[in-house]
Parts: sequence; C-alpha cells; structure tokens
Amino acid sequence: MTSAKVSSAKYRTELYNGRHQFFADEPAEIGGADTAPAPDELLEAALASCSAITIKMYAERKGWTLAAAEVNVSLVRINGKTTIHREIALQGELDQEQKDRLLQIAKLCPVSKTLAGEIDILSTLK
Repeated sequence: MTSAKVSSAKYRTELYNGRHQFFADEPAEIGGADTAPAPDELLEAALASCSAITIKMYAERKGWTLAAAEVNVSLVRINGKTTIHREIALQGELDQEQKDRLLQIAKLCPVSKTLAGEIDILSTLK
C-alpha cells in the first residue's frame, strides 16, 4: 500500500509505501512548485521501470548478453483517450529473435498488465 499526504505546501505530496518516502508535485505552470515528478510522471516511471526490470530479469534467466535496457514512456491524453507510448532500446549481443522476445516480455510486466487490463477503483472515506 502507498499513502499520499498533501498539506500546507500547495501541491507537494508526501508518499510513503512502508519502506520508502518519496514525493510528487505539480509543474509551476499549473500552480505547483515543481519539486518532484507530477503524478502522471510517476505513472510513466512505474511502467518504464517495471518494463526495464522485467526485461533484465528475463534476459538473465535465459543467459542472454543484455548490457542495458532503456525504456522511455510518455503518456498523452486527447479527447478523453489516454495513449501510452513505450520505446525500448536494448544494448548487448542480442539477435533479432531475442530482441523481439524481450519486446513481448516488456508487455508482460506487472504494471503493463495492470494498465492494459480492466481496472476498478474502489474509493471510501475513512
């Protein structure tokens, strides 16, 4: 579970997941202080990091020579529709078949599966 607490510092939000404290904020152009990533940027980071880690884990299990995996994620909303672009760059001694497989593996990372699946958000007051 992750908790979020916003108080007197405009939109700066303290986040805590039980092990780590981190922050979110909004850009200055919409009233924030831009002291931390915006919530959408945290979502992009979640997908990018999950994809990169999943690719690395799979390559290690297979014994493939993956020197680095860089994943860039951007989110765009147009007319109520959200489109997420994920671009993956792989470095290492990989043939095309291995690269294609790692692309498929990225699509199976837990965050990717969550975002692509059916989601229900249940909200309650405490």
